[in-house]
Amino acid sequence: QVQLVESGGGLVQAGGSLRLSCTASGSIFSFNVMGWYRQAPGKQRDLVATITNGIITNYADSVKGRFTISRDNAKNTLYLQMNSLKPEDTADYYCNLKMRGMNYWGKGTLVTVSS
Repeated sequence: QVQLVESGGGLVQAGGSLRLSCTASGSIFSFNVMGWYRQAPGKQRDLVATITNGIITNYADSVKGRFTISRDNAKNTLYLQMNSLKPEDTADYYCNLKMRGMNYWGKGTLVTVSS
């Protein structure tokens, strides 16, 4: 069974930075894609960024140049460095793992950006 646990969310002022982490445990296969998604109140869950284990990255246009996704394969840990945060970045941020046709989600961590 795969578990994903996020950490690092919190309250930050606009222009500030936060670093999210997600640690995966369980049976993790060598080829997978990990990513961050976010969901603001009353809105759908949207892609923020993804990264393959080969370190190929993909970002939503709204975060390009401000957010950086990375991973430590040895530790099965995913990171999201968020800089120049804006109030519209406020959301629950979810870690995602895709492998062998399965989709796994963490419980989320709340990021609140005050203006």
